[in-house]
Amino acid sequence: MADLITRIWNNLVARTEGPMHLRFLLQPLMSLIFAIRAGFRDAKNQQVPYLWRLMATKGQRKEIVREAWKDVGKIFIIGTILDIIYQLIVIYGLKKQNRFYPLESILVAFGLALLPYIIFRGPADRIIRMFTRKKN
Repeated sequence: MADLITRIWNNLVARTEGPMHLRFLLQPLMSLIFAIRAGFRDAKNQQVPYLWRLMATKGQRKEIVREAWKDVGKIFIIGTILDIIYQLIVIYGLKKQNRFYPLESILVAFGLALLPYIIFRGPADRIIRMFTRKKN
């Protein structure tokens, strides 16, 4: 198990350099933009911040997750495809690896697309509410 975690970590660190490393900036940036948009929507509709709402409401979790998926689902899918392309370039083009790891592609896409969205949607909502209360 430790070898697996070490391999995944080393492969993730290697992705920050070399071909297609710019996506490590662009994907979280796009996710952040969608989180801010969703924060505006939450503040406008007077909804509880996203992560709190997701954890506190039991009967509506599917709808809450579906709402986030509509915002960042495309970014996640594009991130997965880009990481698959990256792995194919490294395996067949640069010959630095000899295996393809699809789970790593999903982990990278989760870390670059979904995680920033989940982390920043609530604070964006709170900051927007703080500024809109001062105006009123």
